[in-house]
Amino acid sequence: MILVYTHKITPRISYIFQTIFEDILQNTLSITDDIDFYLACKTPKIAYSTQKIDEGLFFPSTELLFDKGIKSLETIPVLQQDKTVGIFPVEDSNTGFNFDVFAAAFYLITRYEEYLPHQTDDHQRFLAHQSFAARNNCLHLPMVNYWASRLLDLLQKSFPTTVFNPQKFEFLTTLDIDNAFAYKNKGFLRTTASLIKASVKPKMLKNRIDVLCDKTADPYNTFDYQEEIHQQYQVKPIYFFLVGDYAAYDKSIHYQNEAFRHLIKKIAIANQVGLHPSYLSNKAPQQFSKEKKRLEEIVGQPIHKSRQHYIMLKFPITYETLIKNNIKEDFSLGYAETPGFRASIAATFYFYDLLNEEKTSLKITPFCWMEATAKYYQKLTPDQAIEELSELIKTLQKVKGKMVTVWHNESLSDKEEWKGWRKVYEHLLLEAKKGIN
Repeated sequence: MILVYTHKITPRISYIFQTIFEDILQNTLSITDDIDFYLACKTPKIAYSTQKIDEGLFFPSTELLFDKGIKSLETIPVLQQDKTVGIFPVEDSNTGFNFDVFAAAFYLITRYEEYLPHQTDDHQRFLAHQSFAARNNCLHLPMVNYWASRLLDLLQKSFPTTVFNPQKFEFLTTLDIDNAFAYKNKGFLRTTASLIKASVKPKMLKNRIDVLCDKTADPYNTFDYQEEIHQQYQVKPIYFFLVGDYAAYDKSIHYQNEAFRHLIKKIAIANQVGLHPSYLSNKAPQQFSKEKKRLEEIVGQPIHKSRQHYIMLKFPITYETLIKNNIKEDFSLGYAETPGFRASIAATFYFYDLLNEEKTSLKITPFCWMEATAKYYQKLTPDQAIEELSELIKTLQKVKGKMVTVWHNESLSDKEEWKGWRKVYEHLLLEAKKGIN
């Protein structure tokens, strides 16, 4: 057990110490404001306070974790030797940290800066380049994991007779099913309209007709391949299904279509399934509840996981909607336009509500890489994507982080624009598996 002393226990203090020492480092924790109790204990201990304490490891505190509300803060970058960038400078306390590591971690993990005024893109999303991490060229680093590793090293050196639980590298592949089939099961009107549109391109028209006549497979129907490759590498993915109403940004198969329902049921037998809330649900919150009930009716069990379609994540509104609808875990924390770590962390942690100053029951699992980002935003070739993924794996193995990637069924077709991307997926599964073993 790790004992922490602070002169004042606040919800922010409790949250960030639990996140670092319990969620990331997986050790038990106790927090006290009783200095006599702290001094008397012989357990591994940390003091976090405005006044220097000689017992245990001492970390000078700044104001953020004792404050309330959301304010514009001066975020002076503090460059570290490991290429991470801290915030909130302090005098070096002989721990190797010249910034308030706990306040910095809190600022980044809670996405404090996303509550402040900021520009958005056409979809009203926070832009990556505005973030502290991007502005300081460290978006590609899970900085909080780096700092947690340094804290663990300090504890092990300072308390050599204590056994600490080592972290382990984790890997999770996830698939968003925005549109299960390219041409089939679209209904009469959508099918007719697509045929008319394709009529000006004879080759495209023939391809569609061949699929509709069962002469060739639907290019988006890659689910047999997925099942085979997941069994081969013994990975358990999570699938997120879009079951919203047809709209400009929501073009899923109708949720009452029998082929689509059968597919969802089949996948749910062997895999975890979550909701992919529609784009429309962000403007009409009642739609979220409707879609959740649809998916629960199809799979015959409660749905507690979700990832936002188009990564439509707005603090704190999105997470408030999830909590109201009994979602327990969300996987939306990442950027559409760039790979990296939106909250500078590669671990599952709990959402902290800055408006109400409380730790919530909602677990957040951030992702760091999406194939659509690599292809459409970064314009990477499959070989370049493999190189990028290999570097990410090395980074996360170093700090024993959790690597979460996002894929779509169409990107595994190995056809047309996605030619060559199956090898990217297979490389990822192979290298990640090696890292775990």
